[in-house]
Amino acid sequence: MDKRFFLALLLTGVVVVLTPALFPRPASPPPLTAPDSVFRPTDALRDPAGAGASAATATKRPLSGARLARDTVLRVAVDTVEVRTAKGALFFSTHGATPLAVRVDSYPALNGTGGRVILRHGNDPLLRYRVVTSGDTLAVDATTFRATQDSSAAGAHTLTFSGETARGEASITYQIPRDDYLSAVRVRFAGVQGTSFLLVDLPTGFDTQEADSVGDLRLLAYSVKPTTRGARGTAFASLDAGETKFEPGPLSWAVAKSKYFLVGLLAPDKGPGFAEAHLTGGPRTQKAARNGAATIVVPLQDGAAAFELYAGPQSWERLHRIGREFETANPYGGWLQPVVQPFSTIVMRVLLWMKKAVRLDYGWVLVIFGVAVRLLMWPLNQTAMRTSLRMQRIQPELQEVQRKHKSDPAKQQQEIMRVYKEHGMSPFSAFSGCLPALIPMPVLMALFFVFQNTIEFRGVSFLWLHDISLHDPLYILPLFMGVTMFALSWIGMRNMPPNPQSKMISYMLPVMLTVFLLQSAAGLSLYYTVQNLAALPQQWLIANERARAKQPA
Repeated sequence: MDKRFFLALLLTGVVVVLTPALFPRPASPPPLTAPDSVFRPTDALRDPAGAGASAATATKRPLSGARLARDTVLRVAVDTVEVRTAKGALFFSTHGATPLAVRVDSYPALNGTGGRVILRHGNDPLLRYRVVTSGDTLAVDATTFRATQDSSAAGAHTLTFSGETARGEASITYQIPRDDYLSAVRVRFAGVQGTSFLLVDLPTGFDTQEADSVGDLRLLAYSVKPTTRGARGTAFASLDAGETKFEPGPLSWAVAKSKYFLVGLLAPDKGPGFAEAHLTGGPRTQKAARNGAATIVVPLQDGAAAFELYAGPQSWERLHRIGREFETANPYGGWLQPVVQPFSTIVMRVLLWMKKAVRLDYGWVLVIFGVAVRLLMWPLNQTAMRTSLRMQRIQPELQEVQRKHKSDPAKQQQEIMRVYKEHGMSPFSAFSGCLPALIPMPVLMALFFVFQNTIEFRGVSFLWLHDISLHDPLYILPLFMGVTMFALSWIGMRNMPPNPQSKMISYMLPVMLTVFLLQSAAGLSLYYTVQNLAALPQQWLIANERARAKQPA
């Protein structure tokens, strides 16, 4: 056999061995422990009874004897204020007037605990407030507030916290809609004049709610959106413990996010934006980056400021409706973001449109999408096939010209161009045959990132798959994809002149892609398998047409 065939097998073996070593699965995170927190999961968190009421309601739950995490001064009992909406419930503490947790009733927790998704992180509140002036810092998070409620506002519930700071009266008001995750926040601090800023600490992380806790923790990140540039993401794992990253303003928004949910602040649409953000790496837990810190600097005008608080799912359509490019709160692609983000957006919009149009589960939507992509590529594949046949016919002439004029490169090049021109082709015609194979790759890359954070795929079952956003537990789809890809390559090489390079690629690519998909979302394997199956008939027709072209007239 050709030595290059054995080289192909050797390279394939190297890929199989090195891929798991170069891209290992992260170690399992340490088990979660129930924290001794000021805010404990109550019956209202575990059992969202009445959460679908048409109007928001509020209750106060005393937590006597509890102490607030990160507070070493105050040792008095505090109250938790619960505000129920049609989407779930928000829990606030009168200590610091801060949100403690958000229950999202539309999404079940998949971590085996039962109940609904709860956005929180151990002992820590979701937000913390401080005020910095030219000569002092007001520890708003150490102030005990009085809570008053007003449900008279049309379509919203108003929750106001009032308290006394060292400078005077302070108030923090949340206007919480009945059927949305976006609340309006207004703050006012008496006695604060001149240059002053409100410091808002974002969540330090999130307790995982997912069956794939490793993947959930790996995607913990902060994101910011400068007003004049695209969004930028900073993964918790990209910052060493204590390392600080400065994000200059003005900023349109800043968020803390897990795999499928986020908590973020948005500056007023027509306002000056947030002044800046400071991101800090948190301590590692058994080498897992589960903690971080982010402080958003909000300018105060005469001691007052207004912004919006979003705490809920990363639903693309919902975030898109908010504006300010909030749908990019999860920047796709890392350093490839300028290329991947546009493709990801297109793919996401197409899939969402197809879901509404066909009204089928997302598994079947992916099947239809894969077939549709192949049908759209059919004319291109036909053109490439005919170009390949024409190249095959003129190969004897080109080889004869190269042999005849091998001692005169200039003459050889001139004669080669003459042959191409006589047959209506060019030297670049050979590359056009590769184009159909390259076109699906941006879609595959976009789907890879889309499946990482698209909440619409979360928990969606299909056939034996209980969740298409997780890898196939039986590895049936990745292996079947590899088989169909090899069959596609084998049929494609029928009736073609022997080509060691093509043979090498036909062995390597199926193995490489199979290894890649073993731990990727099952939806990716489903899409690519359908692509291969849909391409088999055309590949068979092309091989037969190639055989007829080789027969003498």
